[in-house]
Amino acid sequence: MLSPKAMIQVAGLAKHYGNKVLYRNGNFQLNPGEKAGLVGPNGAGKTTIFRLLMSEERPDEGQVSKPDRVTMAYFSQDIEDMRGKSVLDEVKSAVGAAGDIQNRLRQIEAELSEPMDDDVMAKKLEEYGQLQGEFERLGGYDLDSRIAEILTGLGIPPEDHLRPTESFSGGWKMRIALAKVLAVNPDILLMDEPTNHLDLESIIWLEQWLINFPGALLMTSHDRDFMNRIVSRIIEVAHQSITVYGGNYDFYERERAIRREQLVAAAKRQEDMLAKEEEFIARFAARASHAAQVQSRVKKLEKIDRIEVPTEERSMAFEWPEPPRGGEEVVKFDQLGKVWKTNEGQEKLVFRGASALVKRLDRVAVVGVNGAGKSTLLKIVAGQTEATEGRCTVGASIKVGYFSQNSLDVLDRQSTVVEEVHSRIPNQNLGYVRNLLGAFRFSGDEVEKKISVLSGGEKSRVVLATILALAPNFLVLDEPTNHLDIQSRETLLDAIKGFPGTVMMVSHDRHFLRALATRVFEVDRQEIRIYDMGWDDYIAWKARGTK
Repeated sequence: MLSPKAMIQVAGLAKHYGNKVLYRNGNFQLNPGEKAGLVGPNGAGKTTIFRLLMSEERPDEGQVSKPDRVTMAYFSQDIEDMRGKSVLDEVKSAVGAAGDIQNRLRQIEAELSEPMDDDVMAKKLEEYGQLQGEFERLGGYDLDSRIAEILTGLGIPPEDHLRPTESFSGGWKMRIALAKVLAVNPDILLMDEPTNHLDLESIIWLEQWLINFPGALLMTSHDRDFMNRIVSRIIEVAHQSITVYGGNYDFYERERAIRREQLVAAAKRQEDMLAKEEEFIARFAARASHAAQVQSRVKKLEKIDRIEVPTEERSMAFEWPEPPRGGEEVVKFDQLGKVWKTNEGQEKLVFRGASALVKRLDRVAVVGVNGAGKSTLLKIVAGQTEATEGRCTVGASIKVGYFSQNSLDVLDRQSTVVEEVHSRIPNQNLGYVRNLLGAFRFSGDEVEKKISVLSGGEKSRVVLATILALAPNFLVLDEPTNHLDIQSRETLLDAIKGFPGTVMMVSHDRHFLRALATRVFEVDRQEIRIYDMGWDDYIAWKARGTK
């Protein structure tokens, strides 16, 4: 029975695949206007929850209830093929009736411009009037401007709105797919990792859009700040159970730790009680005078539900190998400039006249809008590309560890995880390599997985483990948190906090930047500005400057 307040109600939910049980007796509800985060380890069944809510799968037990007249939209990581339409028309196709009516109105307008019989014209005008009324009711008159606002907010500029969808890469098609879901403006919005493939500016825009969204929202996200700013409830899928926490992600982490401590204490009390009862039974089992008491206690023990404490994912502290100490001047660039050649042979200026000095133990965040040249700057610093003008000088005894998304492509697909990492540090023994991989949450048989079957996040963890093991004293990191879940991001964050060297990084994870950055290099309008302050101070400075 659906609660009168609920948009979605899940009761007694059970789902399994073969012998693998995802959850038993799961219960939760999503109320109108409520925004909830769906969390849990990989493989626990979060995506299956979305499929159950969308009726793409059926529960083995229990019910998923929704009102009859409710619109739902679901953003998943599996996007359909896009071709044959402009970006604007592709997004418009998602809004259904409004888009179809708009096309029909334009068709009638074209027909009315041609000569025709009075009777035919009267019928056309009557249809046109009816369609206009329906179009207005659906909010169609601001449809194009609303879609244009969404696309621009997601980083697709107005000059690209009429480009064919097939001319965009996979990452940009994900933004188009996200725009389609937002354009529907449904009663219930389901979102599976909506911040993947977005830069920081687009994430901030989407965050504000979702805060203002009047409908109900259920989403997963690896971005802690994004979750904290939007959700007021957490639904955890873990250990074959579904558990609800009131509050944002930070509250959930604190509350989960408290509940676990209480469960461990209760399990210990029960264990002590059971030990005493079992000792009594063993001591007096053979005595006829105590037979009734023994039988009573045996029956009592049989009825007791044993408290089970779920095993937690193992986390290990990363022990840094001692890197060589470099000079005080880690990297210096003077009047640096870069021009890229486009596929059409034209020259595109990225930036020029950039001068800065990175000193030992600096934590530099490189920021700027998408396409400003952040990754290009890191490539020059890491020696992956040459500057067009000016000089970039890496200091004496500086050993660079460079990470980018392209690093994932250099992994040997046929190697296992342990073989791949061991090949990069052959002088270390296998025990060291396994401990290193344990710090990046590869344990047991997982280290024997082939690279070819790893997810993007797992590949990122392999590359990061390799880089950190090579004992660099200067880390150059381009989006190191891409594809990493929150726990893996925390592992990496803790590792870099303890790194005894210099860091220069591009990241769209604000929690990551806030915890690490001591300086900010802003790439903007083809120049670079230096801010000798941390992330929060930089954001406050920028906010004051825009008022």
